[in-house]
Amino acid sequence: MNNDAIATALTAIRNANARKKAMIKIPATRMTARIVQISVEEGFIKSAVKHKDNGKEFPDVSLKYLGKKEHPYIAVVKRISKPGLRVYSDCREIPKILGGMGIAISPTSCGLITDREARHKKIGGETSCHIW
Repeated sequence: MNNDAIATALTAIRNANARKKAMIKIPATRMTARIVQISVEEGFIKSAVKHKDNGKEFPDVSLKYLGKKEHPYIAVVKRISKPGLRVYSDCREIPKILGGMGIAISPTSCGLITDREARHKKIGGETSCHIW
């Protein structure tokens, strides 16, 4: 059984983009909610609204497309650090994704932040995922 909510959420976004869906539900955890919030702030996702279904909370995520649902804003969603293999990086080693066009999301001592914020605050941490 897959207990990795982050991987489940990223896979849901990846699959919805492939099928050109307008809205999806993803599992609600603090980490997935923050990843969705960062994606909205960075412009990869249109919006996210919390929704209760059968007593459980789910963010309803509206995906963003160029034109008439022809090209998704998110080209690649990649899980980097996994439960079986953790990937950590120092603030000097955090990669720039597509020369700054994409983002790396990292849980740090200051919460879940983007690669730009981590470099600015000079904080390293685990690299959860890349989005571009």
